[in-house]
Amino acid sequence: MSDPAASDPQKLVLVVAPEDAGQRLDKALAKVASHLPGLSRSRLVQLIEQGAVADQSGATVTETKRKVKPGTAWHLTLPEPVDARPGPEAIALDILYEDAELLVVNKPAGMVVHPAPGSDRGTLVNALLYHCGESLAGIGGERRPGIVHRIDKDTSGLLVVAKTQAAHAGLAALFAAHDIERRYLALTWGAPDRADPRLTGLPGVRLVPDWIRVTTRIGRHPADRKRMAVLRGDEEGKEAITNLRSLETFGSGPAPLAALVEWRLETGRTHQIRVHANYLGHALVGDPTYGRRAAGNIEPEMSIIHQLRAFPRQALHATSLGFVHPLSRKSLYFEADPPDDMAGLLADLRRSAARSP
Repeated sequence: MSDPAASDPQKLVLVVAPEDAGQRLDKALAKVASHLPGLSRSRLVQLIEQGAVADQSGATVTETKRKVKPGTAWHLTLPEPVDARPGPEAIALDILYEDAELLVVNKPAGMVVHPAPGSDRGTLVNALLYHCGESLAGIGGERRPGIVHRIDKDTSGLLVVAKTQAAHAGLAALFAAHDIERRYLALTWGAPDRADPRLTGLPGVRLVPDWIRVTTRIGRHPADRKRMAVLRGDEEGKEAITNLRSLETFGSGPAPLAALVEWRLETGRTHQIRVHANYLGHALVGDPTYGRRAAGNIEPEMSIIHQLRAFPRQALHATSLGFVHPLSRKSLYFEADPPDDMAGLLADLRRSAARSP
């Protein structure tokens, strides 16, 4: 067991379960610490080799392959936080809330959340390192912001970020238990319709009061590893649950040209909304990976369809976020309107609809 919120958050006690007797030390400790952010097996290997782990007698152990005994308590001392590898950058942030433990930020479209090969500058993490500075208490022994959930580079909207180990652990537990309220707005090609028998005939799609509920498994596309896809096998991918409803529809003719759709997530899989939208046959406007063009039998005002086709990113915005603060236990709720590009397209759709006979 372990207590990340103890009086000294840098010191943890990890007790090996009976069923893990005979396991390697790094593997056994990784299992015990699986609920703690920043303590992956690779990170624990580093800490063991650096002399941060001691046995019950207080003797330092640096051998990662050492076999463990059941019930043994291992003492892990996290090092004083050091600066994370990404460097701080003075990038303006739209921060809706901040305290000593966490903050909520409205991320602009076009900003990557976390540095990665080819995107190691200009990210949200770079901006947070500059903004927070020494107020970052350290997560897994690094002075870095705790990213509990992410949204795609070209998706805008709300994110909660931990500043301390205890906040990170608490937020991670909330996400794991699906106790975070997340609401997104998107523009789709066509409109998901509860009366559409084709849609409700899809495996995993059912109607619940006021909503369409999609439950599938999502994983890497078998033919394109850069994409995600709905997978059919019970053991493939991870369960993904999305609830959606059309708020407004636009365009004349036998079917709507586009719709403003509200999405509520129960899980947080990579590209979940984009994959489920495509699965339903109503991909997001502007989506370069999963998008589809408007159906051929729709003849809207040409200028508006050109605007839809020219929209430079997926028209998706994380518009609200609600949760119970993991330490103060205060209920928090935040909203952010769609940014100018998406709001402008929505306004043009409404004007076009108003002119239609």
